[in-house]
Amino acid sequence: MTYKDYYKTLGVAKGATEDEIKKAYRQLAKEFHPDKNKSKTAEAKFKEINEAYEALGDSEKRKMYDLYGADAANGRVPQGGYGGGGFGGQPGGAGDFSDFFQTLFGQANPARGGGMGGARVNMEDMFGGGFQRPPQDVEGTLGVALTEAFRGTTRTVEVGGKRIDVSVPRGARDGQKLRLRGQAPGGGNVLLTIRLEGDATFKLEGDDVRVLLDVPAPVMVLGGKLEALTLEGRGEVNIPPRSQAGRVLRLRGQGWVKKDGSRGDALLELRVTVPKEPSVAELELWEKLAETAR
Repeated sequence: MTYKDYYKTLGVAKGATEDEIKKAYRQLAKEFHPDKNKSKTAEAKFKEINEAYEALGDSEKRKMYDLYGADAANGRVPQGGYGGGGFGGQPGGAGDFSDFFQTLFGQANPARGGGMGGARVNMEDMFGGGFQRPPQDVEGTLGVALTEAFRGTTRTVEVGGKRIDVSVPRGARDGQKLRLRGQAPGGGNVLLTIRLEGDATFKLEGDDVRVLLDVPAPVMVLGGKLEALTLEGRGEVNIPPRSQAGRVLRLRGQGWVKKDGSRGDALLELRVTVPKEPSVAELELWEKLAETAR
């Protein structure tokens, strides 16, 4: 992880006073604000300046940065960050700041109502009463059950105190991005990353879906028809005679939804089962089988 030299970003010495830091921030923010500076690098520079001031303009964060900044850059940081309390009043969403900042100070989850606080410096003091803050995007994750993602579903998230219905498309993938345009506070976008939750029955393998199928021992030997569970529900499958445990039956076109609308396959992995409480007659038959195996 790259170490961020916030003093260098603001152009101040490590021993700078709070007033010196604030003055440097004001000057740089004026110079690089995207509303005033139309260069291609202005927006990125403006974000760096805001991040540096968020760290150094707060006395407690500055102490944390001075003490543990090098450790955070090397990944030596306890779970939740040294700060442990989220971003507080940062000027933008959590996604605007670097991994280094988030590791050091901990991070909020904007998609569940986390930090979209105001900037420390009044921008009207800088640019006059006509100043309007550019919209800021916020980011978050959206956990979705595997079976819900297969069918498509609607989930509700809360952003800045506002509840928003989110449509999860059929066949959504882990890591897929959803953009809710104009739904963030101030008119920015909400960017959600889908995280597929684990499922006790189904396992997604690329475009295919694997599921275990319990097969009684006699059916494994003689073959027969059984009911199997797929993403579409229950259906009848044919078990070939003399199947072995671990054999995989492929059901074409019954897997995950692809981008072109076609489907992957369902992979039924056979698992042998025996009676938990066999009857007397069943035990006699098993004994006879055991004798033939000796």
